[in-house]
Amino acid sequence: MSPWILGLLALTALRLAAAALLPLAPDEAYYWVWGRDLQAGYLDHPPMVALWIAAGTALLGDDALGIRLFGPLGMALASLAVAAAGDALFPDRRPGKWAALLLNAMPLTNAGAVLMTPDTPLFVFWCLSLWAAARLHASGDGRWWLAVGALAGCALLSKYTAALFGAGLLLWLVAEPSARRWWRDGRLYLGGAVAVLLFLPVLVWNAAHGWASFAKQGGRAGAGAEFGLRYVWELLGGQLALASPVLLILCAAGTGLAVAAWARRDAGAGLLAALVVPAALIFLWQATGSRVQGNWPAVLYPAASIAAAGFAAARWQRIGAWIGGGMTLAVLLQAGFSPVPLPRAADPTLARLAGWPELARDVEAARAAAGADFVAAEEYGLAAQLALHLPPGMPVVAVGGRWDLFTLPRPSAGRAGLMLRSLRRGEGAPLWPGAAPLGEVVRAREGVEAERYRLFRVETPPGEEPAALLPRPR
Repeated sequence: MSPWILGLLALTALRLAAAALLPLAPDEAYYWVWGRDLQAGYLDHPPMVALWIAAGTALLGDDALGIRLFGPLGMALASLAVAAAGDALFPDRRPGKWAALLLNAMPLTNAGAVLMTPDTPLFVFWCLSLWAAARLHASGDGRWWLAVGALAGCALLSKYTAALFGAGLLLWLVAEPSARRWWRDGRLYLGGAVAVLLFLPVLVWNAAHGWASFAKQGGRAGAGAEFGLRYVWELLGGQLALASPVLLILCAAGTGLAVAAWARRDAGAGLLAALVVPAALIFLWQATGSRVQGNWPAVLYPAASIAAAGFAAARWQRIGAWIGGGMTLAVLLQAGFSPVPLPRAADPTLARLAGWPELARDVEAARAAAGADFVAAEEYGLAAQLALHLPPGMPVVAVGGRWDLFTLPRPSAGRAGLMLRSLRRGEGAPLWPGAAPLGEVVRAREGVEAERYRLFRVETPPGEEPAALLPRPR
């Protein structure tokens, strides 16, 4: 077995260990609820992450490793796909293994390999779609269009951002002279039909639910009403941290050199450029008027890493890999062991991952003291965390309009409960009418506060506000 494969297996084992040991983030707990109420769509995203979680928990149970199981495994497959795509596009240089190494050294990629969010299956299927497109170009065999369509369709089932892959591929088919022949090949259209058929259940679900998901995500598109550079600098600064400085520069430089090579009629380099440049420009344009979350540009890096490995100097590739890997290790150590007692503002691992079992213990004690029959929360992630961590048998109620789109049961009427509300939401009135303040609890890690919550005594039903009884671990 080659050292490269052994290294990938070791990295995958390390990610599986991190997936088992690191606490779940609120969004992961929320997607676990999806996995217990499988549908063809949800308010926030398409259903692929729910399918992955449902499969993982069916195998290993409703714990962190079960929820995250297919993240590390999928990222290993994505790494193989990127390596194969790089070698297929540049058979004379064969930069595939270095491309996969650069990609796996990024903190952003490693976070996606451990935390289970819709970005994880999106990233995996994006890499697989890139591999299929590279094989199409290298072999000239039109049957690969079926694989491109199937894998791109799975990416669309993961997150709507996958439409950017189709847009980049379309640009390549229009602008690359050697690729225009595919417009006369029926297999191109058959591959497109496969992608549409895979995505059809999401369309049907949206049509049946007032186009709720499209309206929510479509509202995020666009640059906003006012032009400014605040969010542009925030986006660039975030990518310096998430991709690591040297690797970000290498990816940008490699993409620029791929554009130049495309101008010299290198169709393989053109495919990479088409999958990076338009999407990057869209993210930058949106950042001129609204915030672009740091994880959104992750899909740029598979093709950009191939370009960096294919065109950048080997010395800088090694330096970038060491720096990125070191940054990743520091983040994992802080998340798992918190050797440096950083405040919430400087430590996203504290803000998102820390103190949930202890919070559930304190909430259960407060519930027992108040004689309440259930626990409730307005924030969907908080409610899902309580559903995962409270003692077995304790009903957990989630409040908010999004729960009308689930098929979960409603809470029983005429019962007394204890509701939590984060103080970070301000001092506005709770969604639950008639809520009476009872005190506060704090979520913390080793004495460092992560978040403070106000407790309220409530009674069902919660007026006109939708509510759902969340599933509990099996």
